[in-house]
Amino acid sequence: MDFYAELEARGLVHQATDPGLGAWLAGGSRTLYAGFDPTADSLHVGHMMGLITLRRFQKAGHKPVAVVGGATGMIGDPSGKNAERNLLDKAALEHNVACIAKQMERFLDFESGAVLANNFDWTGGWTYLEFLRDIGKFFPVNVMLQKDSVKSRLGSDAGLSYTEFSYMLLQAYDFVHLAREHGCQLQAGGSDQWGNITTGIDLARRMGVSSEKLPLFGFTWPLLTKSDGSKMGKTESGAIWLDAERTSPYQFFQYWVNVDDADVGGCLRTLTEELTRLVHGAEGLTSAQRATEIFFGAEIDGLDDKTLGQIFADVPTGELSRAQLDGAGLPVVDALVAAGLAKSKGEARRTVEQGGAYVNNRRVEGLDRTLTAANLASETVIVLRSGRKKYALLRLV
Repeated sequence: MDFYAELEARGLVHQATDPGLGAWLAGGSRTLYAGFDPTADSLHVGHMMGLITLRRFQKAGHKPVAVVGGATGMIGDPSGKNAERNLLDKAALEHNVACIAKQMERFLDFESGAVLANNFDWTGGWTYLEFLRDIGKFFPVNVMLQKDSVKSRLGSDAGLSYTEFSYMLLQAYDFVHLAREHGCQLQAGGSDQWGNITTGIDLARRMGVSSEKLPLFGFTWPLLTKSDGSKMGKTESGAIWLDAERTSPYQFFQYWVNVDDADVGGCLRTLTEELTRLVHGAEGLTSAQRATEIFFGAEIDGLDDKTLGQIFADVPTGELSRAQLDGAGLPVVDALVAAGLAKSKGEARRTVEQGGAYVNNRRVEGLDRTLTAANLASETVIVLRSGRKKYALLRLV
């Protein structure tokens, strides 16, 4: 099976501009690009398909160009959006570009052929008149109005600003520039980018860049979506980021574990470990697996407050003082009541006697058990459990 056939078999090809794309790819090492707009200082799960696809191309001997949209990010892509994005200032965009570039190093080897580019480098110096004269004259407005990203917004209450309407011109020129400067002949993107990709190919043809000697191609991968059509990677608390400070390895891992099979197919659980390792490294994966084991009953020790807080984010938390842990310590019966795991000392005693009380997931063996500083599972937290799944935390204050 050749490389392109493998992409199709894996479900990574949604549309292609030319049925001969597979044969062209098989003819040698090719240069392709995909764009990533820096709307935040981290990429998120929605970018995974693009990053993994570029990674596959590089491993197959091709040359990927990852374009960070320092210019297009100032405008915002209207594709798939029902309202205009908030515009970011230059300083925020520069910060986001730097952060995203660092993240991409986990996926692409920029020392062995991959290229990182910023489209502000070739568009930031334009004047408005130059843009209209040199680029705008090649865009028939009637064709632009037929793009899905435009039609859907024109028919909505939000409408479409001229700023967003101009986005496709800037992105289209990216393909022209990369074809000229890097010999790039293939643009890839999510299925919502089809209109932008074909516009880039059309602009290159009108500007005399695309020819029989330098044919240009485009293809899209399917978006990661749920069964209801919404984009994957969103939760009630927000996006699933590829930055461990925004979304911890444990939260990232658990997102994939807990996604409904109807949304992603039976292969997702096989991908869970690989995706977590790719994004957060082997150490992050080990940490996530350890946290998952703890949530399902493994003994707890040697963790930090932050990790325990993420694992047990939704369980009740009680307070205790350092003095309560000094000397003989705090009777476990009192601790169960203080944590809300028992309504009375009598109920707490029965829980212990029946073998249902746990400290840091270790069973409490006797009513005379007390808690001291040695029982802290992290800097300030002791984890209590009643029965199989009823957890509570006691935190030093």
